[in-house]
Amino acid sequence: MNVKARLSPEDIARACADAMWKEDDASKGLGMELVEIKPGLAVMAMTVQPNMVNGQRICHGGYIFTLADSAFAFACNSHNERVVAAQGNITFIRPGKLGDRLVATAREISRSGRSGIYDVHVTAGDAVIAEFRGHSRVISGTWLPETDSTT
Repeated sequence: MNVKARLSPEDIARACADAMWKEDDASKGLGMELVEIKPGLAVMAMTVQPNMVNGQRICHGGYIFTLADSAFAFACNSHNERVVAAQGNITFIRPGKLGDRLVATAREISRSGRSGIYDVHVTAGDAVIAEFRGHSRVISGTWLPETDSTT
């Protein structure tokens, strides 16, 4: 039986996220948490640790980019297609500070053929600290088996 025929889009998104998370040593290693997953949407959080602040004593932009990129990855891999980043740009608006819980919310803007566009808002509390736009590209393979071997 076809996976898409027996699972809802939400179930597919969760199963793909679970499969990805098992292998995502980078996100886990930085203490990220997958807060929410739906088709085309992912919310991830990370607390700014002492080893994440730079010489200005604010969160290094690379960590903010990495959080946004991880949320982007989970959002664009939520349709049982293997997807990679083709491009990502970030605009830093406010600094993240030591101890801040940063939350990245990735939303699908467009998905057509093998290409997708996703926007990610990174917040600390009520303040938006960065805006990220990612372009994705579908590669070969799926996260879940296409057929159920028990039928």
